[in-house]
Amino acid sequence: MHPHRSSRASPQPRYRLENWHRRSLYVLFAGLTVSGLIWLIAHFFLRTVGEFGESIHPAEHWSMQLHGALIIPVVFLIGSMLFQHIRRAHLGRHNRYSGWTMLLFLCWLQISGYGLYYLASEQLRPVWSVLHWIPGLLLPGILCLHILLGRRH
Repeated sequence: MHPHRSSRASPQPRYRLENWHRRSLYVLFAGLTVSGLIWLIAHFFLRTVGEFGESIHPAEHWSMQLHGALIIPVVFLIGSMLFQHIRRAHLGRHNRYSGWTMLLFLCWLQISGYGLYYLASEQLRPVWSVLHWIPGLLLPGILCLHILLGRRH
């Protein structure tokens, strides 16, 4: 036996995030979901029509600002997962389908959010919006499935 190698089997790779990392992501994803839901409710159900036409509800503006602010730390924390959580799990063939689904949804949400903010014309804004909020509403379920499948192993 090689003098630097242990006779014990190597431990299973650790895929689970550290507590602070996991909890931070849960809180941030909850904040993104709630701020997105508030925006949807305010945009579609709380607008009022006055003598000068339709006016937006104040919650629509501040929920969009909060939503945009929350994405900054989310992107940072997801990026910090690339080498520890994502790479290890992928190489270990652990929870790949739900993990790649999560990543594809997150990438699409970033692209569509950027499109809403910088690319959407007034005519295309409703299309960009639907293409952003439908996957956004699906993401919490995909995250829960990813967590449940990961804990199953």
